[in-house]
Amino acid sequence: MLITGGAGFIGSNFVRKCLSDSSVDLVNLDKLTYAGNLCNLEDIVGESRYVFIRGDICDRHLLAKIFQDYQPSRVVHFAAESHVDRSIHSPADFVQTNVVGTFTLLEESRAYWSALSENDRENFRFLHVSTDEVYGTLDADDPPFSESTPYAPNSPYSASKAGADHLVRAYFHTYGLPVVTTNCSNNYGPYQFPEKLIPLTIHRAIHAEAIPVYGDGRNIRDWLYVGDHCDAIRLVIARGKPGEAYNVGGGNELLNIEVVRTLCSILDDLRPHDPVFPHEKLITFVKDRPGHDRRYAMNFSKIRSELGWSPRETFETGLRKTVEWYLCNQKWASQVTSDAHRQWLASQYSV
Repeated sequence: MLITGGAGFIGSNFVRKCLSDSSVDLVNLDKLTYAGNLCNLEDIVGESRYVFIRGDICDRHLLAKIFQDYQPSRVVHFAAESHVDRSIHSPADFVQTNVVGTFTLLEESRAYWSALSENDRENFRFLHVSTDEVYGTLDADDPPFSESTPYAPNSPYSASKAGADHLVRAYFHTYGLPVVTTNCSNNYGPYQFPEKLIPLTIHRAIHAEAIPVYGDGRNIRDWLYVGDHCDAIRLVIARGKPGEAYNVGGGNELLNIEVVRTLCSILDDLRPHDPVFPHEKLITFVKDRPGHDRRYAMNFSKIRSELGWSPRETFETGLRKTVEWYLCNQKWASQVTSDAHRQWLASQYSV
C-alpha cells in the first residue's frame, strides 16, 4: 500500500493501525512540511513492513519510481495542505499540493494501473481522503451534508480540496481508474498538530496561555475520532464501490465554545493545580476569520448501510482519551512546534 502524507495527523494514525493489525506492507511518501513530522512515527522505526520516502506528490519522476519499485495494489491519498487559516494567507500552496499534487498522483497511478494485468487492474484501488468543507456551510435548520449535496466551498482550502475531488471523479468516469473518495468531518485525537482547535486548547491551557476562540464561538462542527476515521478508510478501500464517495462523520455536532469548555472541564479534573484554575478563565474571544463557515454536519447513512461502519467512540470517551494522550506526550508537542509556529499563532490570534 502506498500512503501519501503518512507522517501527518490522520496519516500517521492510519499507518500505525495498519501495521498493528494487518500484514500489509506500507510505503509512506511525505514531504515533511510543518504538519508532517517523523516524530509522529517514532514508535515504528525499524518495522520491516514499513518504508518511508521523503518527497513531494508533485514530483512525477519520483512517483513513477515508487510505483515501479514497490508495485502497490492500493494508494491511500492523505497528502494535503489542510488548515483553513493558512489557506487564507497562502492560497498558492494549497492549489499546488491539493490540486496539482492530486493530479500528478492520479496521472502516475493511471499509467501504472494501465500496465497491470487484468486481474491486478480489477484489484487496484485509489482512495482519496477529502473533507466535509467542500460542501460549504449550513444554516441551523438545514439537513446534514449527504453525498449528493452540491459542492459550495468557501475557503481556498476547501476550494482546492473540491478541485481534487472533481479530478478524482473524472479519472473514474473518463479512464476507469478504480477510485473511491471519503469526505470526513473534523478529526481529533493523538498526533494532531497543535494549531487545530482541540490540541491548541489543551496546549495553551496547561501552559496558562490565553485560549483563542473565533468570533462568538458558536460555529458548529461534527467531531470524529481519528481511530474511527481510519477504520472507515480501511473499510472503504476494501469494500467500497469504485467511483463512489462516502461521507464519514462522528455524529457529534457541537459549538466550538462547547468543545473548548468541555476540554477545560476535563483539564480541571486532571490538572487541578495548574497556575490558572478553572481553565475556563483562559478563554479569550478573538476576531473571527474571513469567510468562517457557520455549521458543518454529516449524514453518514450511506457508509453505515452499505458497508456497516459507524463510529465506536462517543465524543466524551474520545475527547478524554485525547486529552490524556496530550498530557502524557508533552515532549512530542514541544518537538513538533517551533518558534516560527509560535510566532504564527501570536500573529493569527493576536493573543
